[in-house]
Amino acid sequence: MANFLKQLIENDKKDLKRLGHMADKIDKLAPQMSELSDEELKQKTEEFKARYAKGETLDDLLFEAFAVVREAAKRVLGLFPYKVQMMGGIVLHEGGIPEMKTGEGKTLTATMPVYLNALSGEGVHVVTVNEYLSTRDASEMGELYNFLGLTVGLNINSKSSDEKRVAYACDITYSTNNELGFDYLRDNMVVYKEQMVQRPLNFAVVDEVDSILIDEARTPLIISGQAEKSTAYYTRVDNFIKTLVEEEDYKIDVQSKTISLTEQGITKAEKNFDVSNLYDIENTSLTHYIDQSLRANYIMLRDIDYVVQEGKVLIVDQFTGRIMDGRRYSDGLHQAIEAKEGVEIEDETKTMANITFQNYFRMYKKLSGMTGTAKTEEEEFREIYNMQVIQIPTNKPIIRDDRADLLYPTLSSKFQAVVKDIKERHENGQPVLVGTVAVETSELLSDLLTKEKVPHQVLNAKNHFKEAEIIMNAGQKGAVTIATNMAGRGTDIRLGAGVREAGGLAVIGTERHESRRIDNQLRGRAGRQGDPGMSQFYLSLEDDLMKRFGSERIKVFLDRMKLEDEDAVIQSKMLSKQVESAQKRVEGNNYDTRKNVLQYDDVMREQREVIYKQRREVIMSDVDLEPVLLGMVERTIGRYVDGHTQGEKKNWNLEGLVDFVGSTITHEDAISFADFENKTPEEMKAFIYDKAKAIYEEKAEILSSEEQLIEFQKVVILRVVDTKWTDHIDAMDQLRESIGLRAYGQNNPLVDYQTEGYDMFNNMVGSIEYEVTRLFMKSEIRQNVQREQVAQGEAVKPTVEQGQVSNDEKKQPIRVDEKIGRNDLCPCGSGKKYKNCHGKPS
Repeated sequence: MANFLKQLIENDKKDLKRLGHMADKIDKLAPQMSELSDEELKQKTEEFKARYAKGETLDDLLFEAFAVVREAAKRVLGLFPYKVQMMGGIVLHEGGIPEMKTGEGKTLTATMPVYLNALSGEGVHVVTVNEYLSTRDASEMGELYNFLGLTVGLNINSKSSDEKRVAYACDITYSTNNELGFDYLRDNMVVYKEQMVQRPLNFAVVDEVDSILIDEARTPLIISGQAEKSTAYYTRVDNFIKTLVEEEDYKIDVQSKTISLTEQGITKAEKNFDVSNLYDIENTSLTHYIDQSLRANYIMLRDIDYVVQEGKVLIVDQFTGRIMDGRRYSDGLHQAIEAKEGVEIEDETKTMANITFQNYFRMYKKLSGMTGTAKTEEEEFREIYNMQVIQIPTNKPIIRDDRADLLYPTLSSKFQAVVKDIKERHENGQPVLVGTVAVETSELLSDLLTKEKVPHQVLNAKNHFKEAEIIMNAGQKGAVTIATNMAGRGTDIRLGAGVREAGGLAVIGTERHESRRIDNQLRGRAGRQGDPGMSQFYLSLEDDLMKRFGSERIKVFLDRMKLEDEDAVIQSKMLSKQVESAQKRVEGNNYDTRKNVLQYDDVMREQREVIYKQRREVIMSDVDLEPVLLGMVERTIGRYVDGHTQGEKKNWNLEGLVDFVGSTITHEDAISFADFENKTPEEMKAFIYDKAKAIYEEKAEILSSEEQLIEFQKVVILRVVDTKWTDHIDAMDQLRESIGLRAYGQNNPLVDYQTEGYDMFNNMVGSIEYEVTRLFMKSEIRQNVQREQVAQGEAVKPTVEQGQVSNDEKKQPIRVDEKIGRNDLCPCGSGKKYKNCHGKPS
């Protein structure tokens, strides 16, 4: 282990030496660039593009391009990148992560690699955590890029499809991670190529990369449609759950945050809902409602996990403290919370398309990112994203005073000490930034400060719209700002007049977060660019982190010290190490969870890529899709003939084969038992295929042009693929929900999920090919066809309208006139008659 650490440190040293030499080479070009006129400097962009087109690589152009951006930044923005910023820019260009402390100018650092990579004409995406930062950076840095002759686009939630298309066509596009992911999913749901907005994914620079690729990695992006489930049941179950008593009727495991009914609770539920056995298979839905209502009432906490505003339940991001607009808990949990809070219960939804950030961002040709806190997650960045983290030195030494943690026995004693400290610093004119983990804590502290007549500002999920204004004033003399974890990611707190003399910004943490990165991010608000400052964390034995992961050992330590006084306090480096040890355990657990999510999503990723690739080929095609369509017909025929001619000849089900051909390909009267009686399976396949091809050619002749034939082919294929694919996603979701129970049978849930998911995918492909065959062969063709978007859903994160065909593109809808007969084969592809399968009366 020691050798491994030594190797890592030496590698960092080698990298920094190499980067330093490269930055010196760029710096040597500064005098040459300063002599150029504005016009000559602008012309460099066209020169670089021409050289790239003739075969020079971006690496060849790096030194000159970086030097051009530096000079342009000096003229346009009044800023001249330091050596450390050039070093960070090189790391970004190489697809790595430069860890740069707060106030080191990450936004300016990114301009150099963004400009260089935009020269290829393939597009660069600059990704931020919120729309405020995207809009700000696109506007401020856009001046620099426009000066150099590059186009800049802004992609935000409120833009129409046409506006998004324009934004993505620019050389540089600013966007949030959510919007990029949803646009990708929506592009793979549209039915006309003109409706797509994104270009192929080329190069992304992700700001606050740890927030997006680590903290948000467990949350999939989901586009959903309405599911047919009753919302009234949530209220009924909620009324019952509220009558239960902890320990008697249900138990909570604090460490794992799980909850379950006791035997007494199960008996109460059976009596209340009039069922004999709560866990009978026919009561699966009821147990699901009960489980979610238990979580909603006793695990999910108002003003910590969510807030209620204007009759809506809004999720609070645990990592940033911001409201997650448009995002809803899945699997009925959101509805259960709505029932708990007595607000309108919205309908449940069905997943139409989904992807995790991990798999979305791994599709870029090159991926890089910036943050002030990445080293603690270096292994994850390397293993999952193949990105190296390099710590870039600060331009000026950090002189911030990071003090050891203070531990109090109770929450009340801790908060009394915090308030006393804040009041003293405020009276001395020192600005204070107070970090809290939850909205609830920020409001509690606000009440305590109000009682002490200390003027202050509160920044949390309830008033995040004031963020820029509050952060701007947080460094003024005597200012007191209480903030959740959102505390200005992406924005700097600048010190006002007389603040340096008062000791700079004081950062006070009221609790340790699960992740050391978030704590470091808070500390980093003070001491920017060599400013003075201090940081101090206040903890208590009643903090969530201590209760879950560290309290027993620390309680023993307290007993040894014989400190029983309510106001007792301990400050020691050993304590801070104990807390960090607890945080490392949580980080390890979280990494395992994210890795697990990725392993499961990799199964869907492979399937998603197959479907999206083939679907895109159909949409983009301008040629007759006869080979594609007849290939599906041939494989469907092959499957059914093989299925009906297994074993000895006397056991062949030729009657079933006649039914299949009559219900799927030809008219019932056009085929008989005698047609198959003396044929081999291969001869049967050829015989049926010839009939299918003849019918195909008849139908092709009905359409007046090849263009209409291609359109009809696309209508049939897209309609079937989209319907079957959305059903498959939903089925895979359900499989994922239940697969964990396999561990009790000594099976590996992931292996089972991979195996069964593969079988389900193959069955879906067979079902698609069967349905395309049946629809094309049996439907009544109309002139003037139009594709219809089957999978019209909405994003579970911010909702954006679906791309629409403009009026002049709209055509008359296709009519598929067909009724399934009781004796026809079931369209699900089971091989059974409709009356014995999905046509059974319910």
